[in-house]
Amino acid sequence: MSAADDAAPISADEIESLFAGLNASPGLVLAVSGGPDSTALLLLAARWKKQGKRRPKLLAVTIDHGLRPDSRREALAVKRLARTLGMPHRTMKWNGPKPATALQERAREARYALLADAARKAHARHVLTAHTLDDQAETVLLRMARGSGVAGLAAMAPVAPLGDLFLVRPFLDLSKARLLATLAAEDIAFADDPSNRDPRFTRVRLRGLMPALEREGFTARRLGQLARRVRRAERAIETVVDIAAARLSVGAWPRRGPIVFDGGTFARLPAEVALRLLGRAVAWVGDEGPVELGKLEALFEALAAARDNRSARFRRTLAGAMVTASVTTANERLAVERAPARRRQGRRRGLSREQTPVHQPAVK
Repeated sequence: MSAADDAAPISADEIESLFAGLNASPGLVLAVSGGPDSTALLLLAARWKKQGKRRPKLLAVTIDHGLRPDSRREALAVKRLARTLGMPHRTMKWNGPKPATALQERAREARYALLADAARKAHARHVLTAHTLDDQAETVLLRMARGSGVAGLAAMAPVAPLGDLFLVRPFLDLSKARLLATLAAEDIAFADDPSNRDPRFTRVRLRGLMPALEREGFTARRLGQLARRVRRAERAIETVVDIAAARLSVGAWPRRGPIVFDGGTFARLPAEVALRLLGRAVAWVGDEGPVELGKLEALFEALAAARDNRSARFRRTLAGAMVTASVTTANERLAVERAPARRRQGRRRGLSREQTPVHQPAVK
């Protein structure tokens, strides 16, 4: 795509492509803050509904976090625009005390919880957000800076679970410039959130580096392409882990364990597959929440070292689970089961906590 095309308004044909696959949904909730990207989502979804027949019901939802003096006024502006476009609108507030640290993360969690609640009440199955290719590129850089694994570098998926609903990001392959051009062509105003320029936030600082990175070839489009390729590899790895879990397990997985693997076969798996299989087993029987990928890797490396040294028995606890490996002349056995209560209580008094979620490392 040329520089000129990358700043062109979205065409009617493109609108159909952006929302393809959503016709069968009973309803869609649009997350509209009033900023340029979400305002473009509101405009394009309204056009899409008018372009065809039997479209889903649409509901625009604005979350007022109550963090800025202008938030109420911005929500009212979205409501007026939605009315002009013939779309129902609802404002929801994030009530209660606000955290002193990790404010953006807690605000994001609250936003998705409120959007999901609005969708359930509206009998909608999908929540749409306006994340763009620029956002995707920033997410890839954030995940790299945080030492993410493969799952994290896949960044944001076009469609992802949101509890019992689905989160849809139809603009992931579109630049922000194209959305701005679409709004400019219609002379539609939008809000300017000053937090998007606040250097206290990591994402804002990364955004400031993008012009220099682009000169070296790290363009948003190439970073987005990297995310798509990694996501493709991620799906392949997870498929192999599914197969390994079915073939190596001795019986079905009980909730509290033990989950038993043949140790010799487990050791011959590719390292990434074995690591994820171990992580799934720990998450299945454990009960202490997600931890960093590095902690799972440390356990996995210790397990491999014990086998290389032909240790007769290996035992470690991780996230409320106990991993035991034994080597005899007859066989090798790897078991993952719920850790004894005494061990879990010891960790709660200040010792280390280690766990991984079922399908991917927690570091993203």
